Order: sequence, then C-alpha cells, then structure tokens
Amino acid sequence: MQLEKFIDRRRSHSVKWYLNNDEIIPLCIADMDFQVSEEIRSAISQKAIHGIYGYSTFCERYFDAIIHWWKTQHQWELKREWVKFSPGIIPGMNLLLKVLTEPGDHVIIQEPVYYPFYQTIKTQGCHVQENSLIYQNGYYEIDFDDFEKKASHPRAKVLILCSPHNPVGRVWTKAELKRLGEICVRHNVMVISDEMHCDLTFKGYQHTPYATVDPSHLMNTITCVAPSKTFNIAGMQSSIIIIPNEEIREKYQELLEGYGLMRPNAFAIEGTIAAYYHGLPWLQQVKAYLEENLNYVTKYLEENIPELKPVKPEATHLIWLDCRGLPVEPQQLHSFFFEKAGIRFDEGRKFGPGGEGFERINIACPREILETALHRVEKAVRTLKM
Repeated sequence: MQLEKFIDRRRSHSVKWYLNNDEIIPLCIADMDFQVSEEIRSAISQKAIHGIYGYSTFCERYFDAIIHWWKTQHQWELKREWVKFSPGIIPGMNLLLKVLTEPGDHVIIQEPVYYPFYQTIKTQGCHVQENSLIYQNGYYEIDFDDFEKKASHPRAKVLILCSPHNPVGRVWTKAELKRLGEICVRHNVMVISDEMHCDLTFKGYQHTPYATVDPSHLMNTITCVAPSKTFNIAGMQSSIIIIPNEEIREKYQELLEGYGLMRPNAFAIEGTIAAYYHGLPWLQQVKAYLEENLNYVTKYLEENIPELKPVKPEATHLIWLDCRGLPVEPQQLHSFFFEKAGIRFDEGRKFGPGGEGFERINIACPREILETALHRVEKAVRTLKM
C-alpha cells in the first residue's frame, strides 16, 4: 500500500475534488485520498466480473462480518437481529427521528457538531437544542449542568451523541458517557449515538460504545456505524443501525421498507464483508500514517503559522483549527483560505455557533498535499501582515 502516492480524483466524480478547479486543494469532506485495501478491491472486482448487478439482499456472511468486527475491535457482542441497514447515517437518523419524536419535540446536539444533524432535526419538525461544548485551553468538555437543563424539558426526546466527536476529535471517556447516560435515563431521553469515527482512534485512546457503558444504556440507545469512514468506502452507501430495543427496531424497519430503502447496492455486501474480515492490516497502516500527518501539521503550524491553533484530535482523520488569531472576520475566514491560499476547508460556522473562527481540515491524504497546502496557507497569512 502506497499512502504517499497521489491518485488524481479530479475526473472521477469525487464530490471532494469535483467541486474545485485544478488549482484548488480540497482538504474538506471526510473521505480519504488513499486507495482502499487490496482485499476490498478484489472483492469488488470479482463482483464486477460477475456481470449482473440486480437487486441485492443480505446474507449470513454480512451479519457475521459485522458481529466479528465489533466483538474483536470494540468488545461488544452484537445480536444478529439488532443489526439493521441504512444507505447512510443521515437517512437512518431521519427515519429514527420519525419513530422517536413528534413535530415540536426537542432534539439535543452538542455543538460545534457535524452540521447535517441540524437539517435532519428540522426536517422532522423538531427543535434543535444546543448543549454547547466547553472549550478551554485547547480542549473540549461536556457542559453537564446545561445538558441536565436541556434534557429535563418535558419535550426533550432525543440526544444525538457524536462519539468520537466530529469535528473536535474528542474520544469521550467511560466516566463522561456514564454521567451523560444517567441524565438521559433519568429524563427518558433516547440516545442516537453516531459512532462513525470509532475505528479511527489514535494511540493512547480507547473508544467505548455508548450502549455498553452501563446496562441501563442498552435499550435506551441506537448506535449508528458504518465501514465507510474506516475503510474509505462511503460511496457504497452501506451503513449499520444497531437497535437492541425490539419495539423501536420494528418501527424503524417498517419505515425503511415504506420508503423503499431496504436494499443495499450491488457492491455493498461484498465490500463490507471484505472490510470487516480482512481490512485490519490496512487500517493499522492508515492510522499510523494519519498520526504522522497530524504531527507534521501540528509542528508546521507551531513553527510557521502560530496564529493558527490546532485542537489535537484523539480520533478521526480531521483537525479542528482555531483561526481566531488571524485578523479576519469569522464570516470571511472561509473565503480567505479559498481565495488567498487556494485551499478549501470545511467552514467552521456550519458546525454551529461554537464554530465561528474555526475551520475543519481533512488530513487523510499524501503528505505532499499537506505540505503544499500549508505552504500556501503560510504565504496567505503573511499577506495579512503587510
């Protein structure tokens, strides 16, 4: 596997690269510029050679692969019937909110957070309740007093938990998750736990599935995961919704079928099986490379652009960048990097009020791309001092 090799994606219908002209470097959108593992490519190639791509369904190997991965990597033994399908986490969340809420109910999020959560909540006619994270000395924590207040509202029905957190990169500790869960159980707030980045934790940190922290969590939790972020196969549109609660599970499945979303695409099954059974060596190499990229970016900024302060991620292939040291208004920050440096980041303001003055960087790319991008940013920042 050659992680240093640049693979041109500009003519491949990539959302990340298609949005930009050839001069723009996109360090946005959370997919990787690395080829997937040989085992996944082989599985997909064999399916392609088969030559018939009709309606697909699930098989025991698919469920076994998912159960195997979660048992060996996260020490959580899933039951087969808990595992449900969705073409993506956000479509799945929309269906779950239809099951769990009525229009006018409150759904809590912990901003700055993955911005599609906002539209998902509003689409279901619910009110967004922001339990803003506390940011001090380059570190984010949960405001538990505020969370208790929001959860105690009679119309508070759901917490969408981002664990590990996107974009700030926190891996929540067992103690934090337990305290959060105690409040949710006390106020009858259901938890939808988005654990998409759980396999991308760095050395020294351990992801704990929220549902496993305490026995009281299990039936009060729906866990959303996928091989997509882990193995760079988001385009296969195959996500996993883990629902231990039978009543919720049946209602979810009924809606899934009602909207005609119950079938995976022709390549998703083989890709998922290959990823979860054979993808670990590839993932280990990628995580080591990501850690090197993280160290490179951190050192470069410290030595050359100290006005930009990276929030060190404990997981994900993303860096949340504090840009408030620049003499640029928050509403102009994104366009500054785009127009003056030729870099497209993810705009921090989209992630909620706490994102003003921040940008999100995707570091899952060959080092040469990061080097070029940071040189451009340094040059652009210099123009502010002239």
